[in-house]
Amino acid sequence: MQKTLVVMAAGMGSRFGGLKQIEPVGPNGEFIIDYSAYDAKRAGYDKIVFVIKKEIEEVFKETIGERLEGKIKVEYAFQEIMDVPNGMENIAEKREKPWGTVQAVLAAKDLVNGSFVVINADDFYGYDSYVKSAEFLDNNTQENEYAAINFPYDVTASKFGSVKRAVCYPKEGEIKKLIESKVTTMDGYALCEPLSGEESFQIELDHPVAVNMFAFKNNFFQYLEEYFNNYFNNSEEFILKNEALLPELIKEKLDSNQIVLHNIVSNSTWLGMTYREDLDILKHNIQELIKKGEYPEKLWD
Repeated sequence: MQKTLVVMAAGMGSRFGGLKQIEPVGPNGEFIIDYSAYDAKRAGYDKIVFVIKKEIEEVFKETIGERLEGKIKVEYAFQEIMDVPNGMENIAEKREKPWGTVQAVLAAKDLVNGSFVVINADDFYGYDSYVKSAEFLDNNTQENEYAAINFPYDVTASKFGSVKRAVCYPKEGEIKKLIESKVTTMDGYALCEPLSGEESFQIELDHPVAVNMFAFKNNFFQYLEEYFNNYFNNSEEFILKNEALLPELIKEKLDSNQIVLHNIVSNSTWLGMTYREDLDILKHNIQELIKKGEYPEKLWD
């Protein structure tokens, strides 16, 4: 069965202050996406679909696209503000940024044959994450069973501010509840403020969180399409202020017992780049992984 890696790369990185998808982090100018592609290829993925905005197509292809030519099959999907349900064009004209991660994944629908894994372009998930996600897709044949590849919160925290994470509540290998939250590291715990506006709560620093790495069967696209269309049934104020978020869709399906979400804990090093100040730490940690022999000095020899 074909396995595709869908990379959400349309975000411009407002908190980071630039186009962080093409910010060099490796010793030879490699991007985080290079390491994701490298890990996906050696874990047995057949193809990568990059979800980008049309206006960054040229620079994206001239950088990461050219490097991957001949290494793994690459295709491009476009996440555009005006790609909305019929009749919603007038509202879309008032929007300044795309509609969130549900729309991002949905944009790849026509390019994905078979199962797929979704990741953020600006997160480094590590080889073990790709191996475990590939094994899940190869071995689990149940149509409505999917997986989240998770990490302890403190592994994914930034020293420079709050982050958005989906707080997971697993039981017997399955995630029973998932709360998309703004999470801030405090003294000995983390404070979680649900994006839904519900009451804040606390978690231990090693509590599992999802960082937008999910393994799906192809039928998940029907849920994405349904959820994205329903998003536009809200008030205009809500539609313009919010986003259709992948963890919120998953939460809805978990709450209604329509899906099973397996909890897969990765042993990899997770590295993120939320803020500009994260960059030096990320570069240092990648250099350490190279010293350990986990990656070659020059990735694409």
